[in-house]
Amino acid sequence: MSTPMATTRFSVLDRSRVREGRTAAEALRDTVRLAREAERLGYHRFWVSEHHGVPGVAGSAPTVLAAAVAGATHSIRVGTGGVMLPNHRPLVVAEQFGVLEALFPGRIDMGLGRSVGFTDGVRRALGRGKGEADAFEEQVAELLGWFLGTSPTGVRARPAEGLTVPPFVLAMGEGAAVAARAGLPLVIGDLRDRDRMRRGIDRYRAGFRPSRWSAEPYVVVSGTVAVAATAKEARRLLLPEAWSMAMARTRGTFPPLPPAGEVEARVTTARERELYTAGLRGHVAGTEEEVARELEALVAETGAQEVLVTTSTHDRAALLDSYRRLARVTGIGTAAPGA
Repeated sequence: MSTPMATTRFSVLDRSRVREGRTAAEALRDTVRLAREAERLGYHRFWVSEHHGVPGVAGSAPTVLAAAVAGATHSIRVGTGGVMLPNHRPLVVAEQFGVLEALFPGRIDMGLGRSVGFTDGVRRALGRGKGEADAFEEQVAELLGWFLGTSPTGVRARPAEGLTVPPFVLAMGEGAAVAARAGLPLVIGDLRDRDRMRRGIDRYRAGFRPSRWSAEPYVVVSGTVAVAATAKEARRLLLPEAWSMAMARTRGTFPPLPPAGEVEARVTTARERELYTAGLRGHVAGTEEEVARELEALVAETGAQEVLVTTSTHDRAALLDSYRRLARVTGIGTAAPGA
């Protein structure tokens, strides 16, 4: 590939989406199987996410799932995209990542987000309120302090203390400033609001302070990418997720992913149609040649060192084919589609 994409890393974020007609357990096993395939194809990292009380997402305990992924793979970096730090005590998070790093040395990433539970019920169950996100910067500092052994409490975080687990901040807006002041790598999306994304990256680079964790700014751009033999097939990959997002906005629940062929018949109201159509915009989707051009432009526009790809759809075979095609067009792998 020509520059700048030739030097860009590509990684995978999987949210363990439940598919209609399948169980949460199957979704988690699918995540582990996808991690093995991502490793074979040459992706740099494989991250998992944190969601609570969501019918369509099985990934509620990212450090537990990361352990399963790391145990089933050999060389790919494994981490979280991310652990929502306001939901947890920093000591416990440090201990969990310390255990992961002790078991899988040199392979663990610590992606951290500032979101709290999605609904009032989830926040009550977690014992957290919306205001917890306001203390994110202090929580990050405390978490990193447990690895450095600088906590004033006299308590030692074992086995985390003295270990190096690369931290990342997942953010837009204020979170990007937190990453800059702490000198941490930034993971930023989404691709549907490119102007906002660019502003966040600019603020991050302008305010970056070198740290023991990162000597210079490091930007990871995250978004949905779908690749298929035709543009129409690539767009079909996006339909189940767009429908689920529309349902979440109109009915208050994020359901399992339905088959693409059934989606159009389910969108019944004007509001659902509006949200569903909006959910199909702003992603990178198309043939291999189309996706390669768009990713090249994205990397040139943002100066990102890495692209974190997430793709959710009902058809698992088509999902795997998309990742194989993407590996080929980005130059990280040589596997043929459908192999």
